Amino acid sequence: MASAIQDDMFTPDVIANPYAYYGRLRDEDPVHWNETYELWVVTRHDDLVWLTRHHELFSSAVFKNDPRPAYPAIDESDLGLYEYVRNYQGDQFIQHDRPDHLEMRKVVHGYFTPKSLEEWRPFVQKAVKELLDAAEKKGRMDVMRDLATPLPVLVIAEMMGVPDPDRHYIRELAEKLLYIGRGEHDRMKLLTEGMRGMVVYVSPLVDERIVNPGDDFISVLASGEKAGVFTRHQVLVNTSLLLLAGHETTINLLCNGTLAFINHPDQWALLKKDPAGAAKLATEECLRYDSPVKSIQRIASEDVEMRGKVLRKDDRVRWFISSANRDPAMFANPDTFDINRWPNQHVAFGSGIHHCLGATLARVEGQEVFKALAERFPGFRLDNERLEYQPSITFRSLKSLPINWQ
Repeated sequence: MASAIQDDMFTPDVIANPYAYYGRLRDEDPVHWNETYELWVVTRHDDLVWLTRHHELFSSAVFKNDPRPAYPAIDESDLGLYEYVRNYQGDQFIQHDRPDHLEMRKVVHGYFTPKSLEEWRPFVQKAVKELLDAAEKKGRMDVMRDLATPLPVLVIAEMMGVPDPDRHYIRELAEKLLYIGRGEHDRMKLLTEGMRGMVVYVSPLVDERIVNPGDDFISVLASGEKAGVFTRHQVLVNTSLLLLAGHETTINLLCNGTLAFINHPDQWALLKKDPAGAAKLATEECLRYDSPVKSIQRIASEDVEMRGKVLRKDDRVRWFISSANRDPAMFANPDTFDINRWPNQHVAFGSGIHHCLGATLARVEGQEVFKALAERFPGFRLDNERLEYQPSITFRSLKSLPINWQ
């Protein structure tokens, strides 16, 4: 007799291996009511794509439209901090529905076109070289600390127009903002510290860009304020969004991808045969095989029927990218890491009107890192066989990835 599916998605085994847990849900109950956290868990690829393309049925205004308490539970003394988080997050443009979302996205869209982001490739190449030069001198590195974290911070700080001396501080703020999807009961303290720190830091930069705009991202948001699309608070929190979204997703792509190559030496050998030629498809497979983002939440805007279940208006709905990208109905041999996989219709960046604006930049960074690693190093060994992941329902994040090379 099959055992019942337990509903705690933050247990160490589920955090360490989401593929077994959500794969079982995908097979046995693809639209699953999670009693513990009172939300629907959606795990199949076609269902995820359908959800994203019916944005009128599923609201992105999760923090604004969901009065229920945080999950997992937080300390009662931190309830006031959670209200601050709800107000902060609720002003990000990705937390809005149409028509407001469309108007907000129009302001920033030009900055994030594939052509515009492709122009950052030389900057990324230079940054990757400098980081790997420093690592190579030491003979080992923690991919998380020495490469995956500093690279996107360098890029984002440049996009924001942050002066060089301040970039370490921006990195510290980013690490606190990452608590948004975590499970620790006391997570609100560090999260709100990061949010308040961003507001304090960015405010004078916005004041300056309103008067003297440049070609950086803060100037783009400031132009939205002058046009009446953004409020000042929305300018501030959307700057924070750039830091978080561009930081965490790329970190995870680089760490998870490097680990996938370590665990699959045959695929590493393929990449080494033609690093420049293979890097593009290899990056797509890294995005699919161990996706940087595990899940995204919405709120049902009305009653919706899916696979014989009725999702009631205002129910929480959470779709799992990790599971969708291993769905055998979409991918042949889905648990196999294959850098020649084509086509590769993964949903690592979501789908529909909320498709990730920074997808091209993450791809550029992934391609340049994996290409450079293959060109420089014969192979890698783990310095620590017991790897740990952050207890996050949102992100697939290693705590560290210490390696050496032969």
